[in-house]
Amino acid sequence: MAETATTSLQTQSIYIPVTATDTLHLKRFSQNQQGPPVLLVHGSIENGRIFYSKSGKGFAPFLAQQGYDVFVADLRGRGKSKPAISGDSDFGLTHTLEEDFPAFINKIKELKGDVPQFWGAHSWGGVLMLAYLARPAVPVKVQAMAFFASKRRISIWSPKKFFMIDVMWNWVAKAAVAVTGALPAEKLKMGSDRETRLTHLQTNDWVVKKPWRHWHDKFDYASALQQMEVPPTLYLAGAKDDVLGNPVDVEKLLLETGSKQAAFRVLGKANGHLHDYDHINILTHKDAVRDHFQMVSKWFRKFEQVQLTEEKQSHSSDAVKAASFIKANQHV
Repeated sequence: MAETATTSLQTQSIYIPVTATDTLHLKRFSQNQQGPPVLLVHGSIENGRIFYSKSGKGFAPFLAQQGYDVFVADLRGRGKSKPAISGDSDFGLTHTLEEDFPAFINKIKELKGDVPQFWGAHSWGGVLMLAYLARPAVPVKVQAMAFFASKRRISIWSPKKFFMIDVMWNWVAKAAVAVTGALPAEKLKMGSDRETRLTHLQTNDWVVKKPWRHWHDKFDYASALQQMEVPPTLYLAGAKDDVLGNPVDVEKLLLETGSKQAAFRVLGKANGHLHDYDHINILTHKDAVRDHFQMVSKWFRKFEQVQLTEEKQSHSSDAVKAASFIKANQHV
């Protein structure tokens, strides 16, 4: 576990063995390690660096400066998780949900205790978080969530969508996987990290098919989410995100969950924001800190206060019951 500190912001690289050969990387940012824990998960063909820069800027450092204890995941084979994805890598989303998420959750519990967590995600990371909550491998308390440009399916059509999805993601990516055994997204300039053959196949299955079901036993994720109390979720979409996180598809994911406590907002000049954000600069733009990052902080604080109020009421109720019991038994 490596630790550094810059301008009162502490960072740690935490390594978590998940199999005999695979180790996950969890980057920790904090000013006060007593703060509420936040887990951040990246999307497809990405890694955790979408949430922070080498110079200490980005969404993760922002939340840490707000008093949160932030944990940024590198999913298996991405970022600083080891080993890097190769043509021999045989894991997919099944392993992400059944092994990687539990490992991250258990490590945070080990460090913080079994306290409510806040979750945040970019793009496909939001879909993975929802899928996990619909069918958790280990229990977790999630107080509230915030998703940036998260969609499951792509319903819109445009020439840009045809090139990015039909040509690059389907035809070119499948050809690359057939030749190399994995998707070298960084070399194809499709993303910042690689994907395995199985991850690409399983992701594509969820993007293409309308029913949101498990690949093997056909568990219905949408139905499960609609029958449970999904944590309050803030869905943010960039006004200039034409394809990968189009506002239309982001809102459709919200509706698919049936969430009763959710908010949706398009980040663009028409709604009073500083810029029309796209799929990447929704997290990396220098003005995001004074623009929509503040919205996420307020969203988390809102439900943090709800938790504190509920705990206070519970303690008060317990005190009243104890007093009543003592009074009733004073003459026994």
